[in-house]
Amino acid sequence: MKNVALSIPDMQSTHCQARVNAVINTFDDVKIERLEAGKLTVLIGRNEIEEELLSAITNAGYTVMAERDEKSSSCTTGCCG
Repeated sequence: MKNVALSIPDMQSTHCQARVNAVINTFDDVKIERLEAGKLTVLIGRNEIEEELLSAITNAGYTVMAERDEKSSSCTTGCCG
């Protein structure tokens, strides 16, 4: 299992967190370690799934990036305004 920390700056409200949680729950090889405003930490079972996960979160309307990248962004979904 690989620990992956993601920045999701658009995910601030509990509604947004629930939407991202629902996306993550569609993956069998992903386990949520921590979900909070703007941040997500997951355990993934195989390396290939990381790109699929990032794509799925993006397709749900959120900006997502690995923690090692830029950490801030403005909300673009209109969900948390």
